[in-house]
Amino acid sequence: MTPPTGPALVVGCGYLGRRVAAAWRAAGRPVYALTRTRGDDFRAAGFLPVTGDVTDPASLAGLRDLPPLTTVLYAVGMDRRAGHTMREVYVEGLRNVLAAVPAVERWVHVSSTGVYGQTDGAVVTEQSPTEPLEESGRVVLEAERTLHAAKPTATVLRFAGIYGPGRWLRKAALQAGEPYSADAEKWLNLIHVADGVRAVQCAETSPGGVFNIADDEPVRRRDFYTESARLLGAPPAVFSPPATTGVEANRRVSNALARSVLHFAPQYPSYREGLAASG
Repeated sequence: MTPPTGPALVVGCGYLGRRVAAAWRAAGRPVYALTRTRGDDFRAAGFLPVTGDVTDPASLAGLRDLPPLTTVLYAVGMDRRAGHTMREVYVEGLRNVLAAVPAVERWVHVSSTGVYGQTDGAVVTEQSPTEPLEESGRVVLEAERTLHAAKPTATVLRFAGIYGPGRWLRKAALQAGEPYSADAEKWLNLIHVADGVRAVQCAETSPGGVFNIADDEPVRRRDFYTESARLLGAPPAVFSPPATTGVEANRRVSNALARSVLHFAPQYPSYREGLAASG
């Protein structure tokens, strides 16, 4: 299917959202970006800033004045400095934006594999139970349900941990030789940010649905941080017993559905290639 060319809106123009906006802009599309304070920055990047705060419905009047949109990317993150709860941002904020945005053909929503609660290292697909272990996962799942109640054809992307340039997991701690208080044998599920952008682009041509977005190879913490330390020229990764004895997520996320339906193929199929491209 031909990639869309019409106007797009990014709500949550952060680590992932800004890169998606830049890719859309490079393709010649008008890209609107909702922001509380970064209008000049976004304008300099070639985006069309719209001032507003998802937690304040009255501030979203500018969204109502936008032309009909081809795509909305909803990729909000949590800014704890703003003093809002996660539910206020992810659920109530989503409701506010849904009420304010004009007609749109496609809605792509960035969610999280935190909606799964498996602890036994099982392979997780989109059909696996969603029983989050933590409040953050429960809020993210509520946001998904809120979206699908309003827009049944929306596409939900459940992202694994996003990393890449400027976001190298535990980089400073590894360089300092600090031990990691965690179970080294438990699984990590990751996606390089460049492949995250690719996944959003693929989702624009989907008929809707829920998809896991992860690379092809879940990795044990020991292997990931050992390779990280090697690439950084840091001391070998050291693990110490976990500080807490509570139940912890431990799962292997499958991207098979995204591969088959979205035709999503990671450029960085494992942490090895992804770390080497993270600089």
